[in-house]
Amino acid sequence: MNITKEQIDELNAVVKVAVTKDDYQDKVESILKDYRKQANIPGFRKGQVPMGLIKKQYGKAVLVDEVNKLLQDNLNKYLTEEKLDVLGNPLPKQRDNFNWDAEDFEFEFELGLAPSFEVDLKSKKAITEYKIVADDKMINEQVERIQKQYGTLTSKAEVSKKDEVVGVFKNEEEEIENKATLEISTLKSKKATDALVGSKVGDVITINTKGLFSEDQELASALGIQAEKAEKLAIDVTFTIEEINEREPAKLDQDLFDKLFGKDVVSSEEELKAKIKEDSEQQFAQQADQKLLNDITENFIDTTKFDLPTDFLKKWIKLTGEKVLTDEEATEEFEKSEKGLRYQLIEGKIITENKLQVQFDELKEFSKGFIKSQMAQFGQMNPAEEELENIAGRVLSNQDEVKRLSEQLMSQKLLTLYKEKANLKTKEVTYENFVKEVYG
Repeated sequence: MNITKEQIDELNAVVKVAVTKDDYQDKVESILKDYRKQANIPGFRKGQVPMGLIKKQYGKAVLVDEVNKLLQDNLNKYLTEEKLDVLGNPLPKQRDNFNWDAEDFEFEFELGLAPSFEVDLKSKKAITEYKIVADDKMINEQVERIQKQYGTLTSKAEVSKKDEVVGVFKNEEEEIENKATLEISTLKSKKATDALVGSKVGDVITINTKGLFSEDQELASALGIQAEKAEKLAIDVTFTIEEINEREPAKLDQDLFDKLFGKDVVSSEEELKAKIKEDSEQQFAQQADQKLLNDITENFIDTTKFDLPTDFLKKWIKLTGEKVLTDEEATEEFEKSEKGLRYQLIEGKIITENKLQVQFDELKEFSKGFIKSQMAQFGQMNPAEEELENIAGRVLSNQDEVKRLSEQLMSQKLLTLYKEKANLKTKEVTYENFVKEVYG
């Protein structure tokens, strides 16, 4: 077998594979002999069918199959040995006059080659790295939420502005019937608030949904409907009152602190606020890191210029999916995936040039940390090392989980690299301002 490459330009090449009879004959003959041993053909005893008949019936199919296997194996080997960095897969060139009755064959494959380019980790324009802080306002609000959550309920006869009201929302036309709890003080609608205040258990109040809450999601939850529907809903609903409760906030004492964080971890209001600040800022750091990673990614895509074998990639997309696409469909699919492909090439180059690798021991420790944080959410603050080892072992026996965790760990390594080498400027903001600035 002889394989040669013809370079069309920097991004395109054609590989020619010449297959002779000597390359496939022995294998084809061996398979046909096995077929002969097993063949059941009327008029012949098993194993005694003439080889000429076997070749006539199965010869071409076996030949085609074996030649294709040879092509696949040797083409992949050639690409590896020649260190050809290809995009997509080699595309066989169609030939109308191809003759499988010949003894020697020649095949041609189109290649799309990865471009050569440089990545500058230090951009000319500084990229913002957000440091999100928990301010006093946020911490105090969190303390109030905790006191409410762990507070005690006292039943009341009549609704006031500081009460919680349990009742059922109904609207037959929209098929709404949902039990919900309303905090009167959080309602946005003054008209609804005025209608509810002074009401008693059993009263049925008519309320308009428009402007009832500050957020559409709150309305969706109260009515038991999809958020998309809540966005444009402006109808009258009835609210039948079933319970009226006043919530007495929990005292900031040791009993509450121990419920929240475990025995004696926190012992004063000041320590409680410090712990809330620490935990909140750890969560904020993850959001800030994701924002930084997204911004750096966009910057690389915008500033790292290189050409792609566009025509080849469109053709590859057109021919290699579940169904053959039209030229227009293939162009549309290419345009959707081009940005991702560009960053995939950029990221791969950064990983290679900076020798970033995910070792199994690192992955194991990373997965144990991930498991530990998940267990903490369910109150298991100090799992035994043996338990973590066992769970990590089960997780890492799943190849999909290994792939997912490996990608997360590599993202972490890339982020560390960017923080060391990228041109960054730190901006300290409250979470409220971060949300406004980043998400509008």
